[in-house]
Amino acid sequence: MAAPKASDGAWLFAQECRFVAGTETLERLPPPGLPEVAFAGRSNVGKSSLLNALTGRKHLARVSNTPGRTQQINFFDLGSHLMLVDLPGHGYAKVSKSKVKGWTKLVDSYIRGRPNLCRILLLVDANVGTKDADETLMDLMDESGLSYQIVMTKADRLKPAALEKMRAKLAAQVRKRPACHPEIPATSADAGTGIAELRQALAAFTA
Repeated sequence: MAAPKASDGAWLFAQECRFVAGTETLERLPPPGLPEVAFAGRSNVGKSSLLNALTGRKHLARVSNTPGRTQQINFFDLGSHLMLVDLPGHGYAKVSKSKVKGWTKLVDSYIRGRPNLCRILLLVDANVGTKDADETLMDLMDESGLSYQIVMTKADRLKPAALEKMRAKLAAQVRKRPACHPEIPATSADAGTGIAELRQALAAFTA
């Protein structure tokens, strides 16, 4: 029997996943090393819940009903094969304008200048679709030529027909965006929908 490999999504996400660093400044970013996949999305889109579901750990990323709770870039080392990066939520509700400006600059610089950043997963609530803040981030990633992919969250809250309607709407929106991956997976951290498939997709970026 062949030994398991990091390219096996189930095996990869069964490995230890540990918090490495969190920073609000570029100067304190950990040095580039492992391939990185970053998770971005509006506040309360379910970033922390999805990260926890992918890694099978309830408290890896902090889950909160308070928008803007992720206030720094957080790095998680997955089995020394892949770095999962949790970006501050955009479209924040109850934080100061100066704080938002600082986070925006940090994320902008990270996206433009991180050499080992392989892809950004832009999480979009399947019940809501994209907002202006998502479009702004997509513009930045298209400008930077950075590969990104829309991932729908909270898919369990829609009936199949409504979910496919949202998928078609999002696909039409991004069709002319050069850096956007065409596949739009649907996930649910609560129901487990799409988790195994997303694990397998992310395993393709491993060192």
